[in-house]
Amino acid sequence: MKPYLTILLLSYYGFLFSQDSQDKKDNIFTLDANLFYGTILEHNPDISHLITDHPAGFILSYNKKTYGFKDWESRFNYPDWGFSFIYQDMKNNHLGENYSLYAHYNFYFLKRHLNLRIGQGLAYNTNPYHKETNFKNNAYGSHLMSATYFMLNYKKEKIFRGFGLQAGISVLHYSNANFKAPNTSTNTFVFNVGTNYVFDYENEPEYIPSTEDKSFKEKIKYNLAFRTGLNESDIIDVGQYPFYIVSAYADKRLNRKSAIQVGADVFFSKFLEELIYFYAVAYPELNVSGNEDWKRVGVFVGHELFINKMSFITQLGYYIYYPYDFEGRVYNRIGLKRYFGDTFFGAITLKSHGAKAEAVEFGIGVRL
Repeated sequence: MKPYLTILLLSYYGFLFSQDSQDKKDNIFTLDANLFYGTILEHNPDISHLITDHPAGFILSYNKKTYGFKDWESRFNYPDWGFSFIYQDMKNNHLGENYSLYAHYNFYFLKRHLNLRIGQGLAYNTNPYHKETNFKNNAYGSHLMSATYFMLNYKKEKIFRGFGLQAGISVLHYSNANFKAPNTSTNTFVFNVGTNYVFDYENEPEYIPSTEDKSFKEKIKYNLAFRTGLNESDIIDVGQYPFYIVSAYADKRLNRKSAIQVGADVFFSKFLEELIYFYAVAYPELNVSGNEDWKRVGVFVGHELFINKMSFITQLGYYIYYPYDFEGRVYNRIGLKRYFGDTFFGAITLKSHGAKAEAVEFGIGVRL
């Protein structure tokens, strides 16, 4: 499963969801609690020895409701934004337990009875890999991990006063995105059931219809971004190294929600330089000289989904300069951007080759 990205500091939650209240009617929020029970999916046969029982846990969430006081809210059918805490007992001594904190959005369908939640955050694992005391845990190489979850619920609010019920399915993903090896990761499919409560439900306002001009247009914009971070190859204890990526691309807004992108990346990945040296010394039968160029250049196409000051990006790339074969020529990137005004942005993205994560990228850029 493509994780989605990234290790982000807890302070980034404010970076994602800073909002200004309009008045008391714009302060309606809900709390919900879910219990879950499920199974770890065997997405990689290397983790089969870790799937020994059915994980269980709970999800606690705060949800700020929207009613159209800002234009973007009606554009997305009045979603919620909020924060979640998840506790998961992996039911395997080698995997331990996970405690995670997320920022999330709730999107509504079918007369607001069907609720899709997308959450991204950080997890703490109690028992990561250790070469002497826990060498069987090849899923988690560090205490701190990136965490993503998707929840699809049938939800009914205010069944009795402010109380309601929900039930559905969720997928919980934990990975450190090759920040430290090993990093086979886990995906857990669960069934969840719970209750919710709408605070101040007696004063809940009506949804405000959109008054936006549908003929929105924008000229082609040009972007320059710089990304960096730390990662490690799959060879345990080879070491963590910095990487640097310079990206240039153009984007064209199709409407208020979407833009398409086309551009190029230049990759300077020091872990790859070290990996080439390691193979040249340790595995002469691989015919790696150690002088191969570790730099790469790729071209990509992408899509950007704008949600208020945030956007969600997806990109698919192909290396046009590829002197050393590592995970194939095709790569992909998903992640979040946060705009500061109309020109500057910050971004946290996950670069992968298919489902194989290479790095979490922290970036800054300009859009002109």
